[in-house]
Amino acid sequence: MAPLGGAPRLVLLFSGKRKSGKDFVTEALQSRLGADVCAVLRLSGPLKEQYAQEHGLNFQRLLDTSTYKEAFRKDMIRWGEEKRQADPGFFCRKIVEGISQPIWLVSDTRRVSDIQWFREAYGAVTQTVRVVALEQSRQQRGWVFTPGVDDAESECGLDNFGDFDWVIENHGVEQRLEEQLENLIEFIRSRL
Repeated sequence: MAPLGGAPRLVLLFSGKRKSGKDFVTEALQSRLGADVCAVLRLSGPLKEQYAQEHGLNFQRLLDTSTYKEAFRKDMIRWGEEKRQADPGFFCRKIVEGISQPIWLVSDTRRVSDIQWFREAYGAVTQTVRVVALEQSRQQRGWVFTPGVDDAESECGLDNFGDFDWVIENHGVEQRLEEQLENLIEFIRSRL
């Protein structure tokens, strides 16, 4: 049932709260492994692109960390939930189209249905990675609790998943983060 795209050797599904460092970790891994080996895939990319098209918005501005994106976040979440309820694999299928690198890092897995879709499509090569950060660390990175966002499924859908293959602690201790990244890189290289 694998959709269009190459057959990956490893699919790592990253999840975590806003400002936990999911993008930072996946970009660090890609920079060390090389873009020819490792693709960073973002479920939010096709969501934001489709949302921008349907609502006449600036897609590029929805991709950054601006107040522009924040102004639409709640409605984007609602809209994305409607799409997922109609077709749980809608955004998952979109991000894997045409990907040829052997290692896939999905930087923003948010729901059990995302994990289920990748496990069904790619089986044993799929692993989950939870990026955690203390609330204080997240606040230092600019996080502020937003009702309707931080208590929504898009932020809390995997809070009780509890069976992650990997947990990366990103509390702002550079040496500890580096050790964890090295362990994960060693594992990734064993799959090449």
